[in-house]
Amino acid sequence: MKAAVIVFPGSNCDRDMAVAFEKAGLQVEMVWHKDTALPQGVDIVGIPGGFSFGDYLRCGAIAANAPIIASVKAHADRGGYVLGVCNGFQVLTETGLLPGALLRNAGLKYICRTVGLKVEGASVYTEGYGAGTEIALPIAHHDGNYFADDATLDRLEGEGRVAFRYTDNPNGAARDIAGILSDNRRVLGMMPHPERASEAAHGNEDGARLFAHLTQALATA
Repeated sequence: MKAAVIVFPGSNCDRDMAVAFEKAGLQVEMVWHKDTALPQGVDIVGIPGGFSFGDYLRCGAIAANAPIIASVKAHADRGGYVLGVCNGFQVLTETGLLPGALLRNAGLKYICRTVGLKVEGASVYTEGYGAGTEIALPIAHHDGNYFADDATLDRLEGEGRVAFRYTDNPNGAARDIAGILSDNRRVLGMMPHPERASEAAHGNEDGARLFAHLTQALATA
């Protein structure tokens, strides 16, 4: 099983994501944003956190138009898995692979701390926890305030596509949403960082369960 991690100028969680994938048993290839094709046999594409292109224009907007993105979209359209974390979530909304947008935090300040999350929507990313489980993951963002119109929010909730919800909303996100799923539940965007909570040495392994169950699901797909 193989993962591809996309690297943009300004990415700073690409290695963290690669290590988390590798620890879970996946072979990983790093893919530069100017490449036009994903490696052969890729099962999941990871779009990491950071500040792609310095967060100029809008967070993720320039990255969403990088040459590699056409291949990422094609991968998703074929039913491939895509995981976007923090800036990666912003990129996914800018590409249209996920609905909504990430706005400036309600408090207008950068937030960097561990937050509580409630696990919700069923997917290969969440089934390792079980619905209703509460976990703790770190966040590190200035624009993590998830926004969508009421019709979109109602649809996400009605279809069970809210993957994670904040237990104590840190950024003003609509309906406490911390992560959402695509229609087929194979694309996940989330602001908290599971890859930063994947080793005991970091004090928290709640994120490791996401990667471990994902690998098991890919192995039996």
